[in-house]
Amino acid sequence: MSDFGFFNTHRTWEDWCGMLLGALIVASPWFPIQDHSPNVEHQMIVLNTVAIGLVVFGLSQLEYVALQRWQEVATILAGLWLIVSPYVFGYSGEGFLRIYHTSLGAVAVILGVLQLWQDWDLSDQDLLKHGQ
Repeated sequence: MSDFGFFNTHRTWEDWCGMLLGALIVASPWFPIQDHSPNVEHQMIVLNTVAIGLVVFGLSQLEYVALQRWQEVATILAGLWLIVSPYVFGYSGEGFLRIYHTSLGAVAVILGVLQLWQDWDLSDQDLLKHGQ
């Protein structure tokens, strides 16, 4: 017998997973098995990735402290931007970095959608009780 009630409530471990995800996004340009030379485009890729990772990390911290629905929407948008970044910045041909960013972006989108779904019907007072 399965219990889907586990996924019906926004729990603090989801916020911790979001913080870990943000840290992984920040570190992703330096993951192993990448072949790139330092150049201006690579610096833009790193800057973009670090910014997205810090946004995901910061939003997850905000959710842990004071939960609001806009934070989940912003996490979804950050994840979508990470997914399309290889095509915008022209590194879609670099296999592993594109795969890392697509995968991490998809996880951010899924986490944001799950949290938004969990919090959709909650009142503002219920959102304030999160983490207590």
